[in-house]
Order: sequence, then structure tokens, then C-alpha cells
Amino acid sequence: MTSEPLAVEYYVPLIMFLIMGAIVPIAALAAVKIISPLKPNRRKLSMYEGGLVPIRDARIQFNVQYYLFAIVFVIFDVEVLFLYPWVYIYASEVMQRVMVFGMNIAVFEMLMFVAVLLLGLLYAIKKEALRWV
Repeated sequence: MTSEPLAVEYYVPLIMFLIMGAIVPIAALAAVKIISPLKPNRRKLSMYEGGLVPIRDARIQFNVQYYLFAIVFVIFDVEVLFLYPWVYIYASEVMQRVMVFGMNIAVFEMLMFVAVLLLGLLYAIKKEALRWV
């Protein structure tokens, strides 16, 4: 069984993704900096609370449950971000040839990744971190 080197064409989508991921935010920030007028005054620099005159400090304490929900959301959001490129690469012919113990190693690795996240979710449920009060 001969191992074939990965062709450059398999890296083109990844390279394009990285380039666009760097260019788009920088271009958006540059466009805002160029287009927006810079005429600060007292009214523009004041706090904004739905058009009302501010009556107290805008910093208030939130319930810790809000942060726990946010953390769990971010964890599963990142999981989805990992799954999309994995599916793309898994569908390629190169990954179909990589077998370990008769099982595709990419499938095993992704099952382990999802299992760890599910354990984290079960832990959060057990600790009642997702129970809104």
C-alpha cells in the first residue's frame, strides 16, 4: 500500500477560507473608519438608553445563569464550526483511504469530540446550570 502525498488542490478551500476570514473583518472595519463622520460632541458621547436621558450608571449585575447559558451556547457553536470543515474534508477521497482498525480514523476522532461535548452537556444539566430562574 503506497501513500500518496496530499495534492495542493485539497488545501485551496482552506487557504481561501483563511484569506477571506482575514480580509473581510479588516475591510469592514476600514470601510467604517473611512465612511463614518468623526464629529464628536457632548450629546454623541453620552450614554444611550433607548432615547431616554440616563438616570443612573449603566453597569448592572446580571444573574450568573445568563453567563452559564452563554458559555454553553458558545461551546456548541464552536462544535458546529468544527463539524462543517470536517464534513468537507471527510467527503474528500483522501480521507476515505485512511483506515485504522477497519474504521475511518476521522469518524473515530469526531465521535470522541462529540462524546466529550455531550459529557459536558450532561454535567451542565446535572449541576442545573441550564435551569433558568
